[in-house]
Amino acid sequence: MTQNSPPLVLPPSLSRNVAALQDKDRNRLDDTITRLHTVNGRLWDTEDRVRGALLSAAQVADCKREIDQLNAERNLLAERADEVLGSLADAGRADAPLHTETLASVVDRLSVLTLRIWHSERAAARDELARRRVPALHGQREELCAALDALVSDVVAGRRRLPVPARFKLYGRDDAAPAEIKPSRRLRRVLAFGGLSECGKSTSAEFVQRTCGAQRFKIGFLLRQAAHREGLADPYALSPRRQAELLLGELNRFADAHVDTELFTIESVHDDASIAELKRLMGDALQIVYLDASFAVRVERSGTPAQAVAAKDEIKMSRGAHRVAALADHVIDNTGSIAALRARLRRIAAPPASTALRAATPYGLGLPAAIASATADFTDAVRAYGPGVRLAALTGSPGEGSWIAGWSDLDLLVIAEHEAIGRVHEALEQYRTALGGAASLGPTLVTPGELTARRLTPRLAFVLHQLQQGSPVLHAAPGLELPEISPGELAFAAVRELPQVILTMRRLRADAGPTTLRQLYKHLVLACRLLLREHNQWESGPDRILAAASRMPGLTALSVPSLTEISSAWRDGEAELVLKPVAMAVDQLLTWYAAQLAA
Repeated sequence: MTQNSPPLVLPPSLSRNVAALQDKDRNRLDDTITRLHTVNGRLWDTEDRVRGALLSAAQVADCKREIDQLNAERNLLAERADEVLGSLADAGRADAPLHTETLASVVDRLSVLTLRIWHSERAAARDELARRRVPALHGQREELCAALDALVSDVVAGRRRLPVPARFKLYGRDDAAPAEIKPSRRLRRVLAFGGLSECGKSTSAEFVQRTCGAQRFKIGFLLRQAAHREGLADPYALSPRRQAELLLGELNRFADAHVDTELFTIESVHDDASIAELKRLMGDALQIVYLDASFAVRVERSGTPAQAVAAKDEIKMSRGAHRVAALADHVIDNTGSIAALRARLRRIAAPPASTALRAATPYGLGLPAAIASATADFTDAVRAYGPGVRLAALTGSPGEGSWIAGWSDLDLLVIAEHEAIGRVHEALEQYRTALGGAASLGPTLVTPGELTARRLTPRLAFVLHQLQQGSPVLHAAPGLELPEISPGELAFAAVRELPQVILTMRRLRADAGPTTLRQLYKHLVLACRLLLREHNQWESGPDRILAAASRMPGLTALSVPSLTEISSAWRDGEAELVLKPVAMAVDQLLTWYAAQLAA
């Protein structure tokens, strides 16, 4: 119902029969009748507006369009109500008398009469004619309620039949019922930010835009665009339902024209009625995010006097901004740290998902028996810690099946709750002892919260992508959720990581010698792998990566010994034999890279 309007009270016999319906039907009917009464209230207000004030021709046209839209919605809701109310009827005799109207039509008349009584009582203080009408109106309502109860009793007992509920109202359209606008299949996900003044709406939307690639819109801009497109003078004078349709239409239009955009944000949500209608149209594709903060905190952040913030709050609250919290899918207490806010926003914008991971034993990774045995003992230890340890996996060469004794490291990823990290440290110490120097262990410890908040280094993002693509894990807890890493994200991660790799490679090249051969070669391969990702090439294995990189535009072919030759020379203490070609390949790559970025 409209703000400060009266509730619609159904007569007792109808209420009892409705209460006996199944929960699903009863809830559907309650929602439909509530919306019907709300639409009638808005119709009353709009008709008052078009009759009362001096409006321009364009504003009168807007009001007439709104009245048509509300009438169409009113008839659609009445038909939906009759779909449920019709189930109360007993089949009865085929020759039972036919009533002139459906049950929903009577409920609709009761709604209008309830509104007429309420408006008349408000006018009675200043209008003698209205005051004299009030008792008669109450009498009409009592008679209508009694007639409706009698009709319900007759219908339930089969003594009276109801007409077909379809109304076939056109309102200028060719179809029998108003077409309901639906989200485009390309409009995948929309975040709507609401809250009072200085609560962080714009800051949050900007963060999601910057970190998640969202397309950001102001609600006012979308409404003005839609109004211009449809020849409307004032979209804010339209019903909440019509405003929601205009918003969805503009979002659909943009999504259809920009098919690669997967996330949109809209701000600021100050009208609870229109965002509720948009939620009905979009369902879970629309996520309403309400940012909450105390008045004192918001005043401090604004840098303006408290009176200025209070004045802005008053305007927003008059439109229903504070009531958006009750509709929100996510309410964020934005009085804490920026880190907490951003973590919550990342989880909302890019929610983690359960991932089907491929499990393998250490003995199936091509590791020597002693190393596989030590790895199996470590896996058993962390698995015994229960849900505190969510995942353990050897990444890199063990996962790719290219691990070489005496050359390759054991890169280990462990996802564990912060409280379990101490026990993981103990297991790692036992793991190192069991390895006995047979391999160098490089553990990466990360908490589930860091992952779902997408606080990821580029290398960690690549490891997660590899796991999701089928690289094996040693242990994964049931129901483990991981952030989905797309190839596009990895390409951007490569752009971020490559500068540090290049700087490190230059430092290693300056100190090139037998002792730095291994690091120098690995950074050469890593730099080439990152460059290939920018070209959307996803090679694995050092030999194939270097061969593919040699075909990049303008780069002279890299003449580097095979991994087998380099690792053998390293293990045999003959690193000098392969150092020169590796160093020359590094020089080639660095020279080419500098030329690509020259002004």
